[in-house]
Amino acid sequence: MKNHVLLVVSLCSIVGTSLGQVHAEPSVFHPAADSTVSHFDLASAQRFAGLALACVHKEYPNKLAHSLNSDADVAPPRKLTPAFYGCYDWHSSVHGHWLLVRLARAFPDAPFTSDATAALRESLTQSNLAQEAAYLQAEGRTNFERPYGLAWLLQLGVELRDWEAEGKTPLPRELSANLQPLELAALARLKTWLPKLSHPVRSGEHSQTAFAMGLLIDYARRTGDQDFLNMLVAKAREFYLADKTCPLAYEPSGEDFLSPCLAEADVMRRILPPPEFARWLRQFLPQIPRNGSDTWLQPEVSPDRSDPKLAHIDGLNLSRAWMLDGIASGLPESDSRLAAIEKSAAAHRSAGLAAVTGEHYEGGHWLGSFAVYMVTRRGIPGKNAEHEASVGAGVTR
Repeated sequence: MKNHVLLVVSLCSIVGTSLGQVHAEPSVFHPAADSTVSHFDLASAQRFAGLALACVHKEYPNKLAHSLNSDADVAPPRKLTPAFYGCYDWHSSVHGHWLLVRLARAFPDAPFTSDATAALRESLTQSNLAQEAAYLQAEGRTNFERPYGLAWLLQLGVELRDWEAEGKTPLPRELSANLQPLELAALARLKTWLPKLSHPVRSGEHSQTAFAMGLLIDYARRTGDQDFLNMLVAKAREFYLADKTCPLAYEPSGEDFLSPCLAEADVMRRILPPPEFARWLRQFLPQIPRNGSDTWLQPEVSPDRSDPKLAHIDGLNLSRAWMLDGIASGLPESDSRLAAIEKSAAAHRSAGLAAVTGEHYEGGHWLGSFAVYMVTRRGIPGKNAEHEASVGAGVTR
C-alpha cells in the first residue's frame, strides 16, 4: 500500500521539513492539500530520471571550464573530473546526480530507481571523488564553478544526508562519506571567497550571487554550520537589505535562466521574519499587484531550444516558478499580494514543465533538475513549519 501512496503526489506536495532550523529534520515528502495543480506522478518522475540517466555518463559533447597549468592537464573530461564529466558541463552533472538522489528517495520502488542507484554507485566512488577534490584544489582553479556549481554540490551533500537519515538503505551513508573530501574543499573555497566579495553579482546566469546564496543558506542550516550561516546572512543583509524598486521590467536578458530580482527576494524571505519580509518586499518589488492579477509577470518563450544559450529561457520559467513559490511562503497568510504571486507561479510552472521534453540535448541535460527542484519544493518550508527567522538572522542560540 505504501508504494501506491508514493506514486501520485501533487506538484506542490513533495515538501521538505523546514530548512529554517539550524538542525533541521530531514525533508519528508507529503501529499499536498492543493488539488488544483497538476500531478507529479511516477510517469513524470520516470521521465525526469530518464533525462539524468541519459547524460550523467555521456561524456560528449562537453563544455569544459578548464584551467591548464601544464601539458599534463590536457586530458578528456572523464580523466579530469571522473565523477562529474557527463551532462555537457560539470555543474549540470552535479545537479543531475542530485536529481537521481532526490527521485530515488521519493520513489524507492520505481522502475528507474535501480538504474539511478547504479549510476550513483558508478560515479560517486571514493577514488573518483578524491580526484575531483584534487582537481578543485589545484593551482589556478580558485574560481572553478564558483558559486553556482559549488552550491549545487553542497545541495547534493544535503540530499544524501537526508536520504541517509531516513534509514532505509546503507547506500547514502557510503556515498556521503565518499563525497566528504570534495564537499569540504568546496565549502572551504566558498568560505574564503564570500568575505572578499565586495558587491553582489546581479546576472541572470551562473555567476549570480543571490541564487547560490539561497542554496548555501539552506545547506548551512541543514548541516548546523552556524559560522557559515552567520556569514551568509550578514552578506545577504549587506548586499540586499537596502535595495528598492528592482527593475523587473528589464528582465529577462536574452540568455537568462535565473531572475536577478526574484532570486534576491527568494534569499531575503529565508532570513527575514514574515512581517519584516513583507515590508521589505513592498519596497523592493512594488510592481506586485494586490488585485490578484497575473499580468505583472508572464512566462517567457525560448526562441530556439536547440541553442545552448537561448534554451536558458525555459529554465528561467522553472526557476521563476520556484522563486515565486518561495516568496509566497515567506509572506504572512493575510498578505494581499499572494494571489498575484501564486497565479504567476502557476503560469510559469506550466510553461516551464511543458518545455522539459528532452528533444534537444541543449536543454535536456539540465532542465530535468530544475523541474524536480521546483515540483518537490526543495528549499521551501512546509505550510505548518516554524519560521526560524531568529536563526535565519544569524542569531546563535
